[in-house]
Amino acid sequence: MMESYEGPSIMSLPSSGAPAADTRERWRAASLTEVWLRPGDWYHPAVDALVEAVEAGRSPEAAAHRLGTARSAAGIGLDETLDDVACLYRAVGAPLDVDAVRGAAQGWVLVRERDPAPSGVRDPATGLPTSDYLGERLRETYGRAAGNEQSVPESHCLVVLDVAVDQLGAWQRMARAASVGRTLDQVFGDGHPMASLSDGVFAVLCERSPETARLAQSVRKIVERNAEVLGVSGSMRRPVRVWVEGLPESHQLALELIRHLRR
Repeated sequence: MMESYEGPSIMSLPSSGAPAADTRERWRAASLTEVWLRPGDWYHPAVDALVEAVEAGRSPEAAAHRLGTARSAAGIGLDETLDDVACLYRAVGAPLDVDAVRGAAQGWVLVRERDPAPSGVRDPATGLPTSDYLGERLRETYGRAAGNEQSVPESHCLVVLDVAVDQLGAWQRMARAASVGRTLDQVFGDGHPMASLSDGVFAVLCERSPETARLAQSVRKIVERNAEVLGVSGSMRRPVRVWVEGLPESHQLALELIRHLRR
């Protein structure tokens, strides 16, 4: 949900010429409406450089690279950064330029490799929780089931997504991870614990139901569609592998299952 603080008004943003300024404001409006989390930190001078490159028909890669480094240095996730770039192209009514995606992702990765984020609950590339978080949520699930005399293998399962391919550059892996992370958030939302298990492998804890298999197949289609929109289809296993993984009888065995899925 977008925060109530509105940040700088349109009038307070630097002017870069009438056509470019108009494009910038349409980009800002689209981004704040669709993807941006904190309106007050959207503007950066690199925004103007990317707008000017797009308006002039030049390659956007260098300007997008600069914007990606700025976003990463500000602690903004890769998924939000790439979604923001996509908003620019929607604002001007043009197809998303893969060079802009590549430039933004490479810039973001450059900063992250130079100054890695501390390990914690969330993976910085996908915005998803880590496998340790999923393990803790599984512990809670097994604990509740034991108290209610229920069977976790009968009540829950994992939906596993594998998009991994070999020999990708860092920016390609990051862009792919951001695309998948966004898709899982779209499909499952906050009610389902999910995690990035390893490079290209993701899992979601779900309650078993007749709809689970259908939902898994929907995930495959949406992941592939979003990858095409962001220009990262070539970085994914095709077709994407999605399956329903049964859970074992104990929490310890579930942790071993997660370790196996990470390999």
